[in-house]
Order: sequence, then structure tokens, then C-alpha cells
Amino acid sequence: MVRHGEDGDLQIDTDNGGSAARLELLASALSGRSVRVAFGEPGEPAWTDGQVVFIDAAADAREQVDSIAVQASLLAAGSLDADIAHRLKRRPVLARRYLSIEGHRALGAMADVLPTSVRSLIDSRVAAGIQSPAESLAMASTRKAMAAPPCCFGTIRPRHLLASIRRARESEAVRLQRSETLVELAEDDAADDGNADFFSSPVGGGGSLGRLLGQLLAAVRRLEGGGSPGADVHTHWTRGAPRGRSTELSSGMAGALREAGVERHGVKYPEWDHHRRTYRRDWCTVREVQPRSQDSATLLVEKEYSLRRSLARLGTGLDRCHRRAQGDEIDIDAAIEARVDAMVGAAPNETIYIDSLRRRRDLAVLLLLDTSGSVAEAASDGTTVHEQQRAAAAALLIALHDLGDRAALYAYSSQGRSNVHVMPVKRFDEGIDGRVMQRLQGLVPGAYSRLGAAIRHGARVLEERGGTSRRLLVVLSDGLAYDHGYEPAYGAADARRALAEARRRGTGCLCLSVGASTDADTLERVFGSAAHALIPRPELLSRLIGPLFRAALRSAEVPRQMERRS
Repeated sequence: MVRHGEDGDLQIDTDNGGSAARLELLASALSGRSVRVAFGEPGEPAWTDGQVVFIDAAADAREQVDSIAVQASLLAAGSLDADIAHRLKRRPVLARRYLSIEGHRALGAMADVLPTSVRSLIDSRVAAGIQSPAESLAMASTRKAMAAPPCCFGTIRPRHLLASIRRARESEAVRLQRSETLVELAEDDAADDGNADFFSSPVGGGGSLGRLLGQLLAAVRRLEGGGSPGADVHTHWTRGAPRGRSTELSSGMAGALREAGVERHGVKYPEWDHHRRTYRRDWCTVREVQPRSQDSATLLVEKEYSLRRSLARLGTGLDRCHRRAQGDEIDIDAAIEARVDAMVGAAPNETIYIDSLRRRRDLAVLLLLDTSGSVAEAASDGTTVHEQQRAAAAALLIALHDLGDRAALYAYSSQGRSNVHVMPVKRFDEGIDGRVMQRLQGLVPGAYSRLGAAIRHGARVLEERGGTSRRLLVVLSDGLAYDHGYEPAYGAADARRALAEARRRGTGCLCLSVGASTDADTLERVFGSAAHALIPRPELLSRLIGPLFRAALRSAEVPRQMERRS
């Protein structure tokens, strides 16, 4: 069982030799992804294929924790990426020398979250002198003599790593191909429907007239601020808060003052310098600026892409229901009334229990839309990447609002580290009306993309104003992080770090690139282990968004479980 000790460090109980189920929590928390743990043959060194960490079944509890910490740190630090695995393939001596260096560097990068017992494994001289996996590999390739890695470091098996990466990519390609096929079939069906009699089906049915009226009425309702009741109010009351106020959300006056401060003075955020392996404190300034509006917003509400069905089962929380026929607790008031009825000779009501039913929406989503100059490039269908990602953001925002989730939409761009602009198109406490769609329509691509600062600000807004226990940050970007003094490799490392920070605080992260020509390897370098996908067209969202949302929310479950158990 994972818990926090008296000194605040992470500790793990491994009674009976340490079960895989208990150790998986530690491996997932350190690696920043969902990782399983399995026991290998006795005496076999620890290793991982990126999905499972295999440890020695005969080792004691301390050695098992050390092995898991090393393998998970290697995954988190990018030490086992595909390009590294390719260079280590069929070179066992080089792999062993690389592990003896990179193991210390990876542990040093994760030192702030490692258990105290594991930190003693770090050779500070090695960890301080190496800045990246590439440098570790370059040093390992020299003829310099070096000590063998400690036994708890295990081993690296490049062939298994590459096979696991290849399977994951093939699975993603199959999902995309199936989705495109389904979309094409749906388009063919729609074309066939055009030949039918316009008045052949009732108004409320599925014919052409019914679909047309349904779309017109739905668009009018959205522009007038309709939707499910409670979509933009607090979804539940936190424990200890007076009725009518949530402890996770400030009052309207305090929120207005804070937002005014953000717009005028900005908020300082750190930035990860991957060259020096340290943070630059208060390095970036983020300011919230009001977006321009455009009168016509009809283009953004014409399509829904059938997202509500895919998202309907996500983000539901447990609701305590009183006066139930069965449940886990006794409803004291109902039990007293039933007893009184029995004493006076009346038939007592047998619904005297409290049951927890999963029917309350408990999800806050913040959509972070990239409006840098790079998204102005043409997409495959003649539109621009910006137009496709903007349409996807509108469809997601409307679907989440209609389901009753708390949803917000912010856009971002930058001009240097002191001018990172974040534009609130829709805040959490605003409804969806014509003004929101006009702001979204008025967004124009320009400037650069300091992605890490935008992610940190979006995660902060989500944590402070989301008002739910489940939080999801959705970044819609082409994956190109670039600004003054923010080169692609530097920006990718900072964005990965910002996403990892958000996930460790219990916020799920999902990165979508819609309509962009960015290759999968670039997206993986920028978004790292966070859930991400390259989607050719917004029409494919309905087929992919459900599994992607679930994966992102699942990645944030480990920190929340650790917080509840502490």
C-alpha cells in the first residue's frame, strides 16, 4: 500500500514479498503513465517494455521497490525512447554501459518524488554531469572505463521496447483507419438520403425534414444559452462548505479582482531548462487578454460530430441518494419515521437506506486552443489547421455543455517569455451563447507558441475554478512549440514537464492535433507520455474521443488515490 511517511516521503508496504497490484501504483506514479508490474523468473534482472515492469520474484521488498523506481524513472526521463532503443539494439555491452550512466541521471531528474530509500542509489557526480539521454549514450560509446550498473538497475531490452512501441503505433493506425472507413460510410449514407422524398418521414423522426429542423432548433438553443440545467454552475458541494457556496470556487467579487490582476499584471510561471536540468523561477509572464469578436458565428455550430454519445458515460460521480430500498448506510431520518409509523399502527416505509449511485456529472474540462502562426497552414481539405481545430473545440465545448459538465475554452499565443497571451473565450461560469461563438470565430492565428506556460496557466485555472474532483485539460495544438529563446527541443522538454506537473496534481491531460501535418514522432517528443492523438479531420472525433478521454482521466487517478490514502 502506498502512503506518505512522517517526513512527507512516499513509502510503500510490500508485505508477503510485495504483490504486483500494490507495486503498480508506485510504478505508475513515478513514470507518469499507466504501468503494470509483473514478477519474472527468480534471479532475473528487472526490465521493462514500456507497458510492464518485470521484477525479480525472489528479491526482497527493498530490492523490488528500488528496481521499480529505476525502471519507472527511465520511462519518465525519456531514457527508453524509440530512437535510443534503436541505437542499443543488438549491442548489449553498449546498453549496459548506457544504463550505468543514464540510470543515475534519470533518478537524479526524479529525485524530488522518489522514496527516501531510493535516493541513496543516485551517484550525484554522474547525475550532475549528464543533461540528456543523448549525452549518456555518447559517453557510453567512448572507450572510457566505467563501473557496471548496480544490480537493482536491472537491464535494458531494446528489442522488447521497440516491439511494444510498434504494437502501440499499429493499434493507433488501425483505429484511425477504421474511424475513417466509418466516416466515409456515413457520408455515403447521407448522400443516399439526399435522393429520398424530402417529406417522407415525420417531423420528429429520422427523415430529412426531421434532421433539418433538429439542427436548426439545436443551433438556436445553443446561441441563446440553452443546454442542460446546471451545466455552468457548481456540480456539488464540497465537505465543510456552507450551502450555496463551494470551497473550491471563490466568490464572484474575489474572482473578478483576481482576473483583473491577471489581465493587468500577469501571472509568473517557472520554465523547465532541460539543458541545465533545473527550473527558471518566475521566468514567464502570462496575461489574460480579451479576444476579439466577429459578428457571424454560424459556421461554428453547424456540426456536432456526434460527440455527446461518446462522452455521456465519462465524468460521472457518485451521488448519495436517501430513502432507498437498499444501500450501504442507514438513513437515520427515514428509519425514525418508519419506527414511529410502526408504533402508531401505520404501515412503515421500508425505504430506509442511503445508496451511492453513479449518476451525477463530476467533470470539469478546460479546452486550450493553439492560435499561434503555425496553425495557419493549409489542411488536406482546403481549410486551415486553425479552422479545423477551432471547429473541433466548438464541437467539444457544446457537447460537454449539453451533458452538464463544467467546460471552459481558452486560446493562447506568445511573443517572448514576458508576453504569453491567454484569451478566455468561455470561462467556467459563463453560459454558451452567441457572444462565446463570436469570440471563437474572431480568433486569428499569429505570433508564437510558448506551450509550457500556456499549459501551466490552463492547469491552474482548471484547479482553482473547475469545482469538481475530476479535471481534464485538453490541448488542441499542432504540436509545434517555438518562441524567442524557446527552440523546438527546449520547448518540447518544457511542455512535457508542464503536462507531467498537471498530472501529478490530479489533472488529466489530453493533447489533440486536428488536421495538422505534424508527424507522430514530433507529437510524442512534445507531449511525452500524456494521452495524445493525431486526428486527420474533426469528423473522426466521435470515434476516438471516448477512449482518449478515458485514458487521460485514468492517468490522473493515481495521484488522486495517493492523496486520498495519505
